[in-house]
Amino acid sequence: MEFEKLITERYSVRKFKNEHLEKDCIDKILNAAHKAPTGCNYQPQRILVINTDEAIEKLKKCTKCHFDAPCAMLICYNQDETWKRPYDGALSAPVDAAIVATHMMLEAHNIGVGCCWVMHFNPFSLKEAFNIPDNIKPLALLVMGYPASDAKPLDMHFKYRDMNEVVFYENF
Repeated sequence: MEFEKLITERYSVRKFKNEHLEKDCIDKILNAAHKAPTGCNYQPQRILVINTDEAIEKLKKCTKCHFDAPCAMLICYNQDETWKRPYDGALSAPVDAAIVATHMMLEAHNIGVGCCWVMHFNPFSLKEAFNIPDNIKPLALLVMGYPASDAKPLDMHFKYRDMNEVVFYENF
């Protein structure tokens, strides 16, 4: 798909068919994640694929924003494998994981898979439910699946702040 069309048409899908993603689709989404840039190429991302009925039921206990999606991917980062900015100690791993998640969302849309980035989840419950080690930090949950025939973007999807409010040249 042409990039401008991809970024214009993609929206947060919140209504899905009750059908698990095929392995080929999952592999394409994970391949896009694998190609994402990371600070100093440390690749701190860790991705948990949640694509069985049993795993989805565990997920539903950790977030109300599951939208009955038949699949989800939890994007985490390994806090022990991160580049650190020497001036202020800022870590690249959370940013790296966000870039990975963005690549995944765009590829999902590109192949006809609907996706919604969810931040409203209990990371402690997720870590317990899925045996996530202490050094692995959940950052974003992508709930996904094939969009329902009546899935559509929310009205707020089409509202943007004026470009002059968010872009500055040389001085704020």
